[in-house]
Amino acid sequence: MGSFSILHWLIVLAIVVLVFGTKKLRNVGSDLGGAIKNFKDAMKEDAKSDESRKVETIDAEVIDKTKH
Repeated sequence: MGSFSILHWLIVLAIVVLVFGTKKLRNVGSDLGGAIKNFKDAMKEDAKSDESRKVETIDAEVIDKTKH
């Protein structure tokens, strides 16, 4: 009991291929790969835009107007 052996995983893989077919599995794999690639590209663009939006601070002295 516990973990599955390699034979169990091969049987599960064979059943999945029989149910869905190789063409459907290939399409799912390419769609998943494309989604991951788009996500990585979006993260790179976001990092570049964060670098371009650097905040500049202004040092100033506050004067109390009620004391004058």
